[in-house]
Amino acid sequence: MKSPPKTFHVKSFGCQMNVYDGDRMAEIMAEQGLTATDDANAADLVVLNTCHIREKATEKVYSDIGRIRKEARSKHGTDPVIAVAGCVAQAEGAEIVRRAKVDVVVGPQAYHNLPDLVARAARGESALDTDMPVDLKFGHLPPRRRVSPSAFLTVQEGCDKFCTYCVVPYTRGAEVSRGWVQVVDEAKALVDAGAKEITLLGQNVNAWEDDGRGLHDLIAALADIAGLHRIRYTTSHPNDMAQGLIEAHRDIAKLMPFLHLPVQSGSDRILKAMNRSHTRDSYLRLLDRVRAVRPDIALSGDFIVGFPGETEADFADTLSLVDAVGHAQAFSFKYSPRPGTPAAGMADQVASEVMDERLQRLQAALNRDQAAFNAASVGRRCTILLERMGKLPGQFIGKSPWLQSVHVVGKAAIGDLVDVTIVAAGPNSVTGVMIEQGEGADEAFQRAKLDVAA
Repeated sequence: MKSPPKTFHVKSFGCQMNVYDGDRMAEIMAEQGLTATDDANAADLVVLNTCHIREKATEKVYSDIGRIRKEARSKHGTDPVIAVAGCVAQAEGAEIVRRAKVDVVVGPQAYHNLPDLVARAARGESALDTDMPVDLKFGHLPPRRRVSPSAFLTVQEGCDKFCTYCVVPYTRGAEVSRGWVQVVDEAKALVDAGAKEITLLGQNVNAWEDDGRGLHDLIAALADIAGLHRIRYTTSHPNDMAQGLIEAHRDIAKLMPFLHLPVQSGSDRILKAMNRSHTRDSYLRLLDRVRAVRPDIALSGDFIVGFPGETEADFADTLSLVDAVGHAQAFSFKYSPRPGTPAAGMADQVASEVMDERLQRLQAALNRDQAAFNAASVGRRCTILLERMGKLPGQFIGKSPWLQSVHVVGKAAIGDLVDVTIVAAGPNSVTGVMIEQGEGADEAFQRAKLDVAA
């Protein structure tokens, strides 16, 4: 038996939905009277909120478990209560208990039961819960209290697309949308708790629907919330990009001009093998429709290189698609076979060294386009939301409407919305000068150029 924990630490891996879930687990434990700590080595309870998308992420969980135990024994002579949550817990719950001897295992649809599971573990009882109940967890979570200026809000979970490389349908379940009233109420609570920007989350967030209403209707309703200044959403599937949502980027001022729309490959043959249900041409035509209503929109995407059977010609199709789109941002990964997925058993698995070389070429192209997008921003005036302090005295880091990181120096506070002119650009961020600085703008401009050069 272990003593009931008094302090806790939550570490989240992977996607924004895991960040949201990690924040909610922290709120659950705080509601139980536990005190949060940023130091995992000082916590009585450590929650590892896991991702199962790639193999290395899974192995990192086991590595972290061993490291946490070793450091805790070295410093305190005792083991903390260790809880493994999230998608690895859902997929490998019994194996985690057998291999790592952790105290608690809880899946992403059951973490509202975390306090009870921790109490059971402290009594020496089994504490494994990977159920996917019809009754969604959200109704059991505590009210939102204090949040950052930019907050996440999960509105949809699960996936029915069954891409052949992906474990999400098996770890998060079928597509489920939260109800309209529940989402709007939580959005209002987030604004009351300090949020000025909300990013709506879902595995296929643009598949959200409730009683005939789609995501564009929900965004329009959230735009009416006083104090909410910005709305974003991610991640979308091309097949769920309804015309109403496209037009929302033109009609709703609070909806930011940024769209993350994964494509994965530029080869129709590979897209079919992936079961993506769209083609290269349909994807490009969809982007044309989006740009027609919002010409300044920043586009982001996901790419997988080395999917089984990918030839050099298939990869060349991906590079040509990248050239055609001109992404402002993108994420690219080597194919990682996940147990239980159809692709893991496919013939013609691509050699690791071939994947490495293709990934380098792809990332060079994507980095080129991101740098070009940032460079084209120089001279733009826009409003940024200050989210955190920078490394330099008086420096803030905020986000532009196009989701660029913007460095500024001036008199302001976290959470402020400030008007800036973009004066310099680097490969991963841009630098701005607050417009109201007036006479100090030239000095700030020169300092900005030095910051980027450094």
